[in-house]
Amino acid sequence: MKRKCTPIIKSKDGKRAIYIDDENKSSVLAYLNQDDRYKKKFQFISEIILGGYKNPEVYDKESINADCKDVTAMKFFKGQENGRIYCKQINTADGVLIIVAAVLHERKKSQKNTQVEKNLIKKVGGYQYEL
Repeated sequence: MKRKCTPIIKSKDGKRAIYIDDENKSSVLAYLNQDDRYKKKFQFISEIILGGYKNPEVYDKESINADCKDVTAMKFFKGQENGRIYCKQINTADGVLIIVAAVLHERKKSQKNTQVEKNLIKKVGGYQYEL
């Protein structure tokens, strides 16, 4: 069954957009809205994504296997809380890159991906979205 998602922000040229998974929307938004620090970090990450820039310190692929090649992570406060929002990248037929903020992982505890992170990444890799 396909999951539903809602657009939250688009690039000025319309070639990139960030959506949010409807089922996990409340936990992701609660995380992002807990204080100004998180809001500013999300805004910074969004600007990087929508501008088409690369910055693996805050947004990068999470390629643990071939099934998860389109899973990425927004990284919040590495070395501190180290939260992650795992995302699914989708390229539409008309050339728009959509990043769906799918699952929140509030506190990554190690540099390597543990089984907890791998399970979340595999779960997001299996998601199919209705746009």
